[in-house]
Amino acid sequence: MMKERFAKLLLGEDMSGSGKGVSTAVTVSNAITNLYASMFGQHQKLEPLHPEKKMMWKREMNCLLSVCDYIVEFIPTSHSLQNGKTVEVMSSRPRPDIYINLPALKKLDALLLEILDSFKETEFWYVEQGSMSGNSRSGSFRKIPQPQRKDEKWWLPVPCVSPEGLSDKARKLLRQKRDSANQIHKAAMAINSSILAEMEIPHTYITSLPKCGRTSVGDTIYRYMTSGGKFSPEYILDCLNISSEHEALELADRVEASMYTWRRKACASYSKSSWEKVKQHVAETERVDKNVVLAERADRLLFSLKQRYPELSQTTLDTSKIQYNVIKSARTGYHLFIK
Repeated sequence: MMKERFAKLLLGEDMSGSGKGVSTAVTVSNAITNLYASMFGQHQKLEPLHPEKKMMWKREMNCLLSVCDYIVEFIPTSHSLQNGKTVEVMSSRPRPDIYINLPALKKLDALLLEILDSFKETEFWYVEQGSMSGNSRSGSFRKIPQPQRKDEKWWLPVPCVSPEGLSDKARKLLRQKRDSANQIHKAAMAINSSILAEMEIPHTYITSLPKCGRTSVGDTIYRYMTSGGKFSPEYILDCLNISSEHEALELADRVEASMYTWRRKACASYSKSSWEKVKQHVAETERVDKNVVLAERADRLLFSLKQRYPELSQTTLDTSKIQYNVIKSARTGYHLFIK
């Protein structure tokens, strides 16, 4: 069983060995995402995870993350021989990005499970949509108003409380757990951003960039970005009236592509290989370069967009990076569950 699973990871889910499967990196990331869906996909209530599911989650994650044990770097170390001589040999140790980020993600994972475990005894319960009497703990109860609940989310259970409402103690506990969950989410987002930033941009993505950043971002946004006055990403997003996360993701892809197009042009103009060196050169010479300005504004717009839609799926660039980096894709997949 274990040999078969590791073979699928190694062969990219192509057991024929013909090379038609996806990359190993994508396989690892997909395996973690699918495990999350099977364990937590139907867990839509504030209550502890079933013991069997919790045990299975920990066991499966340990199995998937075990590939990290074999991602090492070699460093020179001194080794003493029996005759008293000292020789220098190469020894292995975990890659720095692994032993820094992976324990942090495991800690966040444990904290989330602890939050769910804390809801064993609560002053609220749930009923299914359309039910007015199921599982009431008293003769009467009232549903908690859901003004933002949309009809398409009919499958979500409805929280209910007694006519007196929640006690002050219960309210305080809920606020504490909400704040803790928000902090966990922020930490996971920060780790994910740092992981993706470390990954090199694949050549396939670079070659797919448009020749003109304006073509990618569109005339409307381009006019906002080049207009005089103070640049406000939030104002642009308000004017666009984005109606769905699908539109937000499409916009993120276009803005990100235009940003790297302008960065590439700026690097070519100054014969610099690094975007950071270009920014430093422009700052030192106090010159105003249009490509540098547009790239920085696109970066700010992309950041604001991701802040406004924290549950946004991975962009085309993020997906490309994960596809070509095995171990960092494992950590990115782990992050998606935490998020």
